Amino acid sequence: MNTAYVFNGPNLNLLGTREPQVYGAQTLADVEALCRTACAEHGLTLDFRQTNHEGELVSWVHEAGRAQAEGRSAGVVLNAGAYTHTSIALHDAIKGSGALVIELHISNVHARESFRHHSYISPVARAVMAGFGVRGYAIALAALTGF
Repeated sequence: MNTAYVFNGPNLNLLGTREPQVYGAQTLADVEALCRTACAEHGLTLDFRQTNHEGELVSWVHEAGRAQAEGRSAGVVLNAGAYTHTSIALHDAIKGSGALVIELHISNVHARESFRHHSYISPVARAVMAGFGVRGYAIALAALTGF
């Protein structure tokens, strides 16, 4: 059974309390439960993580790329949070590791502040999802099975 990796970046540990009008009332634990259900429906195992540290996300992408090269990974759903808009290191990690990545945003970043309109991840992501709320995680996990 292939593993689906779901990596969450900075401040996503605050889901449910951080700007609920933007991100909703669901907590990160709720998102993980949603992802477990979606993975079970698609015959995937789930590896779900969150960090506030850029280097840790880079290392996790490397790990997922190795797992994919070995045929053990369906890919990565990556909500890099603010690192989406600042991290050349994540761009390079995705490109260099060969990890299949779906970039995910809970909110529609294009309807928000202009600094959120640019992504360093999009050019190396297989797909980009934004604005579906936390339901986007389940949609992205289903999409991993089609690549």
